[in-house]
Amino acid sequence: MPQDANAIRSILSLAPVVPVIVLDDVARARPLAEALVAGGLPVLEVTLRTPNALKVMEEMGKVTGAIVGSGTVRHAAHMKQSVEAGCRFMVSPGASPRLLDAAEDVAIPLLPGIGTPTEAMAAAERGYGFLKFFPAEAMGGAPVLKAFASPLPDITFCPTGGIDAARAGAYLALPNVICVGGSWVMPAEALEAGDFARIEALAREAAALKS
Repeated sequence: MPQDANAIRSILSLAPVVPVIVLDDVARARPLAEALVAGGLPVLEVTLRTPNALKVMEEMGKVTGAIVGSGTVRHAAHMKQSVEAGCRFMVSPGASPRLLDAAEDVAIPLLPGIGTPTEAMAAAERGYGFLKFFPAEAMGGAPVLKAFASPLPDITFCPTGGIDAARAGAYLALPNVICVGGSWVMPAEALEAGDFARIEALAREAAALKS
């Protein structure tokens, strides 16, 4: 089926920032999710970039209030694994026809990535009203999405890629941006040290960002 707009909207509207998580250490999955949720960021995108990513998703899904999704979804097998891991949504770096075809048979919503107006239009023709703009900063940042707003008024974006606390506000101020994705709330050194209090504090600051 085409993208379930109500389902993806309800998820992406819960917080202004979706943490993009690259984690292989399953032991840190639950405390990390607990810190992010406690800080006000319940929507968690766990990328399929590590051997233990699926186990990380399963552990994070046990945290009360956590809404776990899969990231870097590139084909049907990833979608099947995401469903089996209990994910509530999926995120892809692109929007290939084969990927969108595969999503037709999956119950949880997909947020496909685009980088150009042509790609956005192609996805919209397939029933997608919510898209990931990626890689956001490398593709021109907030000014590009601002330029998209008038000719593509029916599309809402979640920009991801190179966004940090200083850049997030410019995106969130745009009428066609529902949230942003980023990893700045989980500094590598804090995660390595198990400093989840710091991560919770950074999540709280990110949750306070207003569109």
